[in-house]
Amino acid sequence: MSKEYAFFSHRSCEYFPCHPGTDPENFNCLFCYCPLYLLGDRCGGAFTWLENGTKDCSSCLYPHRRENYDALTARYGEIAAAMPRPEDAEEP
Repeated sequence: MSKEYAFFSHRSCEYFPCHPGTDPENFNCLFCYCPLYLLGDRCGGAFTWLENGTKDCSSCLYPHRRENYDALTARYGEIAAAMPRPEDAEEP
């Protein structure tokens, strides 16, 4: 099986590639916004915390590597469990 669905390279994007110094032939844009971001320090990627508390993933290529599609999608259950639920929201 070729798994064409697991790789997308958007070469006409004005930001392509958004991480300088990467191999454009193997840069996967499918996870342009990383679904693992929500997991904070449990994401497994190469990130840093900025002084203002923002997670900086600009050095991370984990979701953009062609070979990481299966590993990333295998964590969807963990991502779903980390998402806030409407019933957990505080009443105003």
